[in-house]
Amino acid sequence: MKMNHRIGVLGAGVMGAAIATLAIGHGVPVVLVDVDDETLAKARKEVRQQLKLARLMGKLPRTGEAELITTTDYADLADVTSVIEAVTEKPELKAKVLAEVSGVVEPGTVIVSNTSAIPVDEMADSVARPEDLCAIHFMNPPYLIRAVEVIRGPRTGDETMSKVTDLLAALDRDGVVVGDGPGFVINRILQRSINEAARIVEEGRATPEAVDAAFEGCLGHRTGPLATADLIGLDNVVDSLRVLHERTGDRGYEPCDLLVAKVAAGDFGRKTGRGFYEHGGAL
Repeated sequence: MKMNHRIGVLGAGVMGAAIATLAIGHGVPVVLVDVDDETLAKARKEVRQQLKLARLMGKLPRTGEAELITTTDYADLADVTSVIEAVTEKPELKAKVLAEVSGVVEPGTVIVSNTSAIPVDEMADSVARPEDLCAIHFMNPPYLIRAVEVIRGPRTGDETMSKVTDLLAALDRDGVVVGDGPGFVINRILQRSINEAARIVEEGRATPEAVDAAFEGCLGHRTGPLATADLIGLDNVVDSLRVLHERTGDRGYEPCDLLVAKVAAGDFGRKTGRGFYEHGGAL
């Protein structure tokens, strides 16, 4: 029997707003939580713009939009059927947020992390009921990209996986189930590629444009690694690389100096208007 979904989204940044767009665009109500009203007001504006864009592109239904509630109070999540955590890729922050929300929602409520690289079983230590926790790695922007990585941790329950399948059907997404571990599949490969691409630019062997053109023209990629990094956010790339480096010990994941310098300068990519490319202003 299909569930009547109501989703809580934790974090109103780039991914949180985009996940909210995906959900309400498919008629699934959302409670969007962040720490301050200014961030939430900005997210509401972003959701309106993204809904318009996605509908113009034919990626979301033109009618049937669901309710979007914004709040700073975790208590407003008490009646959601699932929670999707989309805060910054900092293990200690994710642990804190997951612990807080697991103390508010009812047992059996699916708790999903949109982590890029942190193992599910590591985060499971922070929640009251590890069997309710899994990860869904949404690609950016999730309302344009149908496929998602679904990561089942060693303690994730069968009922949770069944509910996740139903949730993804409601969101019209295609889940690819993979096992747990640092970076899972996509970011274990992608983040290393971005790091090596940035290192090539750092060494003066090629420009960002040349690196991306080679990937697009020679390998048939729709977007090169450095344009992809700008879309993800270079701050998120560096955070993910550090998670991978710390958990694997593989020096290939140690963020190169150029990436670290760009993040230190506040050049995060599309969301700040500058990364490896100029983007004409912050999002």
